[in-house]
Amino acid sequence: MSDAHFYLGRFLDASQGNVTGEPLHYDPPDLTTHAIVTGMTGSGKTGLCVTLLEEAALQGVPALVIDPKGDLTNLLLHFPDLAPQDFQPWVDPETARRSGKTVEQAAAQTAETWKKGLAEWGVSQERLRALKNAAQFAVYTPGSDAGLPVSVLSSLAAPSLAWDGNREVLREKISSTVTALLGLVGLEDVDPLRSREHILISNIFENAWSKGRDLDLTELILQTQNPPFEKLGALPVETFFPEKDRLALVMQLNAILASPSFETWREGQPLDIPGLLYTPDGRPRHSVFYLAHLSDVERMFFVTLLFSAVETWMRTQAGATSLRAILYMDEIFGYLPPAANPPSKPPLLRMLKQARAFGVGLLLATQNPVDVDYKALSNAGTWFIGKLQTEQDKDRLLDGLESAGGGLDRRTFDKLISGLGKRVFILHNVHAKQPALFQTRWAMNYLAGPLTRTQIPALNKLVGADALTVSAAEPESAPGTATQPETPDASLSDYQPVPAPRRARRSDANRPGRLDMEGSQTRPPVPAGVGEYFLPLNLSLTEAFDAAGKPLAADAQQVGVLYRPTLLASAQVRFLNRKYGVDSEMTRTALIETPDPRGVVRWEDFIVRGLSPDAVGSTPAPQARFVPLDAPLNKSKPVKSLKRDFTDWLYRTAAIKARANEALKVYAGPDVSQADFMRACADAAREERDAEVEKVTARYERKITTLKNRLKREQRELKQDEEELSDRKMEEIGTHAENVLSIFSGSRRSRRLSTSLTKRRLTQQAKSDVEESLEAIEDYEQQIADLEQERDATIEEINDRWGDVVNDVSEITVTPRKADIFVNLFGVGWMPYYLVQSGEETMEVAAFGKE
Repeated sequence: MSDAHFYLGRFLDASQGNVTGEPLHYDPPDLTTHAIVTGMTGSGKTGLCVTLLEEAALQGVPALVIDPKGDLTNLLLHFPDLAPQDFQPWVDPETARRSGKTVEQAAAQTAETWKKGLAEWGVSQERLRALKNAAQFAVYTPGSDAGLPVSVLSSLAAPSLAWDGNREVLREKISSTVTALLGLVGLEDVDPLRSREHILISNIFENAWSKGRDLDLTELILQTQNPPFEKLGALPVETFFPEKDRLALVMQLNAILASPSFETWREGQPLDIPGLLYTPDGRPRHSVFYLAHLSDVERMFFVTLLFSAVETWMRTQAGATSLRAILYMDEIFGYLPPAANPPSKPPLLRMLKQARAFGVGLLLATQNPVDVDYKALSNAGTWFIGKLQTEQDKDRLLDGLESAGGGLDRRTFDKLISGLGKRVFILHNVHAKQPALFQTRWAMNYLAGPLTRTQIPALNKLVGADALTVSAAEPESAPGTATQPETPDASLSDYQPVPAPRRARRSDANRPGRLDMEGSQTRPPVPAGVGEYFLPLNLSLTEAFDAAGKPLAADAQQVGVLYRPTLLASAQVRFLNRKYGVDSEMTRTALIETPDPRGVVRWEDFIVRGLSPDAVGSTPAPQARFVPLDAPLNKSKPVKSLKRDFTDWLYRTAAIKARANEALKVYAGPDVSQADFMRACADAAREERDAEVEKVTARYERKITTLKNRLKREQRELKQDEEELSDRKMEEIGTHAENVLSIFSGSRRSRRLSTSLTKRRLTQQAKSDVEESLEAIEDYEQQIADLEQERDATIEEINDRWGDVVNDVSEITVTPRKADIFVNLFGVGWMPYYLVQSGEETMEVAAFGKE
C-alpha cells in the first residue's frame, strides 16, 4: 500500500458484486476541499470515518473529533497484540450473555474476528503498533470531569489576532460566541440585528477585544448590568435597553455562573487549538470531544465555540496546499440545516469556503441527508455515499448533489446507490475522473460501539491520557448584587427560564401578596425517619415575578429567602419484560404544596415534570427563614402511611406500551421510537425477504442457465447448419451446370442425373436442419422468457407478502412488579420563596418553578 495515501479499502466490481484485489487509495490533500460522508445506521459510515482518522494519524495529521453519540471514543481502543484480555474490558457483558457466551469467550471470539479481518485486508501488527504510537489520543468531556474537562471561558478572552486589520473576522467570532451564549440561557433563534440582548453583549465584547482586554463571565455579567459605554447606535443605553430589562438578562447569565454544575465548564483544557492539535514536543494529537452527556442546547453552545476557535486559529496560519489538520463531526444534523440559522452554521459555512487555503480539512458525516444544506456543502470536493434508508433520502441526496454542480450523472449514481450494501460506498471525488465503488477495509481500532460517560476514565487511562497536564481556568465568583443562592448540582439546562406560572396554592387565598416578614431562622425539626429535601431556586427574580403575574418594582430588592413545607415524593419505576425487549425506567414525582391534614392524597393531581431528583438539594440557602410544619408532615406515622399509599398508587397505575411484531419476532419498549421500531421491522422483513428472494432467484437462475447453455449450443449448431446449407446449394448449382453441359457434349446423362438428385436431397436435408435449429432456438428463448417472467412474478409476490408483514404490529401493556418500584425521595420538600422589599413593604414570590 502507498505510504503517501490513505488506504481506505478495495475497489468493488459493480457488475459482479465482488471485491477486487485492487486497493483504494485516497490522496490526503484532496481532503482540504472537505469531505461529506452519508449513510444510514448500519451502513458502515462510522467505520469509514474511523478508517480515515486512522490513516490521518499514521501520516502525522492531527484531528479534532466532535463525538455527539460516543462512537468515536473507539479511536482510543488500540490493541496491536490482538490479545483477548485487551478486548475483554470493552466487551458488552449483556451482548455476550444474549449470545450465550461468557465475557471471556466473547472477548476471545472478538480478538479472533479482528485478527482474521485485519489479515484479510492486509493490515499487519506492525501497522497497528505504528497507529498506537502515531498520535496522542484523548477524550475531552465538556461540562463533566469524566474525561479531560474543557474550559469554555477561554473563548471569552481576547483572541491573539490584532483588532485592526481583522475586524470582520473578529466580529464574526463575537457574533457566533454571543449567539451560543444566549442560546445557553434559553434565548434561541435570536437575530443579531434585532435582538437587544445580542446587540448589547456584542458591543461589550467589541469594546473589550478592540482594546486587547480579556473578558470572563463575571465581568460580562457586571458590564451587562452597567455597560461601559453610554450609547448603542444613536440612542442612549437606557433608552435602547433600560436597566430594569437588563436585570432579567443579568439574572439569566448569573444563574449559569451560580450553578455548581458549571464548575466543570470553567476548569480544564482551554479551547487552545494549537494545544489540542499538537503536544509541546510537536507530536500530533487526536482530540475527541465527547458530547453524549450534554443537552441539545449545551451541545450547540460548545460546538459553536469550538468552530469559532478553530476559525480564529486558522486565520493566524500561513497558507498551505497539504493537509494540515482535520476537523471531524460525526453528525451535522441540526448544525447545518437548509433553512434555519443556528449559531453553529455561520462559522461552519465560513470554514467550508475558506479552510482549504489553510490546509484544514472538514470531514462531516450525517445519516439524515434530507435535512442538510446542500448549497453550503457545494464546497465539498469529496462525497462518500453509503447505503440510504429510503428512496426519499436517495432522491434528496441526488437533488443536492445536482444543485451543487460537478456534472453529476444522476442515472449512474441512482443505480449505484440502490445496490449499495454494508461497508460499501461510492467515492465521488472532484479530483478523480469518475466515481469509484469500494468496500471499506477492516478498522484497526476495536469498534466496540458507543461508550458511556462512566467508561471514559478507563478509556483515557488506557492510552495514558489521564495523566495529561491541562491548564485550569481561574474560578470566578458571581457579582455580589446579582448573586442567587447556590442551588444543588444540576445540568445547565435546569437553569433555563421557566415561563409557566406556578400552580395556585390552596392557602394563597388566606395569604396576601404583601406581608410582614414571617417564619423563623430556626429550621423546624422533621419527624424521625422522614426525608428532608430542598427544592432549587431555579427562577431568577424577574422570572419569579413574571410567573406570579406581578410587576417587578424598580426599587425592589431581594432581602432573603423563605422556605415553606410541602410533601415531595419521587420514585423510579422499572418495567422489565425480556420477551418484548422492555427494560425501561420512568420517574414519577409528586409535589403537594398544601397536603390534606387527614393524610389523603390524589397523587395524579400533583404530578410534576422536569424536576429531577438530582436537582433536589440537602441544604438550604444561606440565612433562610422557615415556616413551621403542619399536619400531616409533623408526624412520622401519617408520612410513612402516605409513602405506602404512593407506592401502591404507582403499582396500580404505572404502565408503558411495548410494540410487537410477532411474525418477525421484533419487539421494542417505549425507549424505542415508532420510527426506529418500524425501521427494525423493515430490516428484519428485508432480511427474511432477501433470503427468500435469494433462494427463489437461485432456483430460477439454475433453470435459466441450463436453458441459456442449450440455447448457445443450438445457436452454434444453427451456424454450422447454415454453413452446410450454403455449401450444399453451391454443390447443387455446380452439378446442375454440369448436367446442362453434358446435354451438349453427349456424355452419359443417367449418372449425372443421379448425382444431381443426391445433391438435391442433401440440400433439402441441410435446409431441414436449419429450420429445426431455428425452431429450437425460438423454443428455448420462449422458455427463458417464461421463466424470467415467472421469477419476477414470484419475487413481486414475496415483496408484497413481507411488506404486509412489516405493518402487522400490536401494542402490549407492560406493568411493573412491586419490587421494581424504588422510592427515591419521600418527605418534607422545602419550597423556596424570594422575600422582596419594595418601599416599606415586603412581598413573597416563588423562587422555584415547575412545569
